[in-house]
Amino acid sequence: MSRFFDELRDPWGLLLGATAGGAAWAVSVHPAAAGVVGVAVWLAKAATAAVQGRGDGRTAPVVTPGSQEASWLRRAGAAAHGFGELSASMGHGPLAERIALMRPQVDDSTATLERLAEQASLTGTALARFDLDRLRQEHARLTRARRGARQELVGDIDRALASLASQQAVTDRLSETRERVLARMESSTISIEELVARVVELSAMSATGALEPARVLDELADNLEGVRQGLHETEQITRDALDR
Repeated sequence: MSRFFDELRDPWGLLLGATAGGAAWAVSVHPAAAGVVGVAVWLAKAATAAVQGRGDGRTAPVVTPGSQEASWLRRAGAAAHGFGELSASMGHGPLAERIALMRPQVDDSTATLERLAEQASLTGTALARFDLDRLRQEHARLTRARRGARQELVGDIDRALASLASQQAVTDRLSETRERVLARMESSTISIEELVARVVELSAMSATGALEPARVLDELADNLEGVRQGLHETEQITRDALDR
């Protein structure tokens, strides 16, 4: 049951429920019924994730095909695979051991990139449910109507305007979150690709004695740890931003 309650606290489950409820309301479902739909989706998501034991094993991330996040994830995966092949091909020795020690950092970074890609796709899907032009048009129309409205209608118009403002705030948060995630995915993926290139160079040059590897290895390890921590920070920031 603890896993189920953990999944209930997942902001992405709340986002799915809110999106489903909003979609139901948009097609003229009674607000109370729309709320029931949202809660049902939220509970179903938590139950499914709990049964599947999400987090105990690596499963294929659910990412929108052809999206930016899918592209960055594909490149990061290819770079991580290349790093693994390089590490395995080095055999034994001090250099190979130092490179092998970086493998957990690469794997952890790739796993976090997968989760961020899922977040980006989920956020993109949620954003697609909002008609931004309609929101702006309705806000402009109600603003004009309020100027000449009778006093007994002002309260209703104000509530409608507040609702539109709330929806706009949601889209702003979603857009900001998606942009932040994509920017972090881009920089991290390119950094992992750079790591692979540097390891290739290091392997070739150290074989000829033209390069002292210890200093470069320290630099690479520090850079990789910075990438790993940055990904985790972005993941936490995006969760906090949506869990409001």
